[in-house]
Amino acid sequence: HCNFEFDLCGWKQDENDDFDWHLRTSSTAKLGTGPATDHTLQEPSGHYIFIKSSFFQQPGQKARISSPVLSRKNKNCKVCEDVIIFYYHMFGAHIGSLIIYQRTTLKHEKILLNLTGNQGNFWQREALTLSGDGDEDFQVVFEGMAGEGTKDGIALDDLTFSREC
Repeated sequence: HCNFEFDLCGWKQDENDDFDWHLRTSSTAKLGTGPATDHTLQEPSGHYIFIKSSFFQQPGQKARISSPVLSRKNKNCKVCEDVIIFYYHMFGAHIGSLIIYQRTTLKHEKILLNLTGNQGNFWQREALTLSGDGDEDFQVVFEGMAGEGTKDGIALDDLTFSREC
């Protein structure tokens, strides 16, 4: 489970992207750029990760962050389906996209979810089933794509993997 209150909890910025996800609070955000509170504490001082379209990014540029490697070798993983639950906030007239991948250690990526455009000015819950490919270890990758507006952003909070793995 990662609520981003202290750090990135082992999630790592990808090197093959254009910019990074940033840890931030709503109290440090400029008006109109992101959620009013985090999801965990529901307070402006609570933390989440965020990308914002700005003058520094061109539309379509990507920021990617990857989970720690998850092992399929755990016997419980083969019995139960592994799930990731998370909360996202995508608000703005020119918002980009949020794409979630499952990436194997051999770098094969499968899209689990693709959201584009304004999803509303509130935190939304999503639960995704992580499919098994034999015994191959894997990661989950969140990719945020910059949109065309400078006040539009994508936020993530409370990323939780089911206990089985």
